[in-house]
Amino acid sequence: MSTGTDPLAPLAQLPGVPDAVAEVRKAVDRLYGHRVMRRRAAEVTSESALRGARASAALAGADWPLEEVRRRSDFGADPEARTVGAALRIAAEAGQLLSIWRHSPLQVLARLHLLAVGDGDPAAGRPRRAGEGAEELFPLGLEPVESVEVDAADGPLPALPPAPGAEEVAARLDQLSRLLVARAEGQGVGTPALVVASVVHGELLALRPFGTHNGVIARAAQRIVLIAEGLDPKSICPAEVGLAELGTAAYRRALAGYLAGTPDGMAAWIAHCGRALRLGVRESTAVCEAMQRGMV
Repeated sequence: MSTGTDPLAPLAQLPGVPDAVAEVRKAVDRLYGHRVMRRRAAEVTSESALRGARASAALAGADWPLEEVRRRSDFGADPEARTVGAALRIAAEAGQLLSIWRHSPLQVLARLHLLAVGDGDPAAGRPRRAGEGAEELFPLGLEPVESVEVDAADGPLPALPPAPGAEEVAARLDQLSRLLVARAEGQGVGTPALVVASVVHGELLALRPFGTHNGVIARAAQRIVLIAEGLDPKSICPAEVGLAELGTAAYRRALAGYLAGTPDGMAAWIAHCGRALRLGVRESTAVCEAMQRGMV
């Protein structure tokens, strides 16, 4: 299959997207060329996972200081602790699921949900069934609302639609899985990794396929795609850190663009994911600099 038949290919040509792709590629390449990466890449990967997990949990409503996340060992005491624990468990295993992801992305998503909730939950690892709603993601404003708070700089935050029903979720997950498996088989390889990762991230937030922990899972899936697509093979670029730094209001506005499905909205979503990734690169660059100075 040529890149021209890749359904994601047109997204790579939307206004602003080629620039976003080029800026991300340049930033990632610079980080991979850092001298610390020649000797301590594994440590940078571990620190990236920790910082990414902390940021992802913060976006899900559990905004703990990094050192608190680093020192804690008990993550079952309360809802916030459980959210942080879920993000850490997912981050620790996500990079090990690449071989499964290439031929069965849905199996990996199920595994990520099981890691998040534990095998004692009867809904662990399975998508929502008919009549079951999606919880959490409140910090992203994904709940249906009549009115929302006003952001002084940009006006009212957009009201976002409720999650689709189980039948639509199943159909769209199957379509997404087929697309990703085709890419793993060498089809549509011309579409940039940033575009593919942004679509996977946005689609999982839109679908909210599980009853809980959808945001953490969507962000982990984005990271897996960046590894699988070869942009960040060592998983050292924590986009979650950038998403947290840009803030939930900006996250919500960009996601509204994805959900609208317009060219401008899709371009804005991809650009937002690109900015977040570059900020994640900046975070890991600072880690490398600290290691080089002997501070870590």
